[in-house]
Amino acid sequence: MKKQQCRENAFLILFEASFRNDTLEELFAIANEIGEIEINSQVEELVKHIIAETENLDEIIAVYSPKRALNRIARVNLILLRMAIYELKYCSETPMNVVVSEAVRLSELYASAEDTAFINGIISWLRYQ
Repeated sequence: MKKQQCRENAFLILFEASFRNDTLEELFAIANEIGEIEINSQVEELVKHIIAETENLDEIIAVYSPKRALNRIARVNLILLRMAIYELKYCSETPMNVVVSEAVRLSELYASAEDTAFINGIISWLRYQ
């Protein structure tokens, strides 16, 4: 599976997890049963790491989004921001431009144009800090 597809699948699992009380293992099993989202070790690891770092990632988002409280950021946007910031902070092998373009690509698929601009702005501002 390409890294791009891995990110999208991780996003879909993280989004689903934001609405459910299932364990990650249960979510992975459900995804595998349904067969619509391919789950491999890369997807599992990315999801687990982002969830483990959620508090730290949210603190960073709060700093770079002072006009919009976390509870006012749409779930799609919050998850995409967490994913991008996680990659910027912990995945030094991934070029910054790739992180930004992937976050924008996913936001264009799953969010509105206004949301895409918001996500791009936060990530772009963060990457120059």
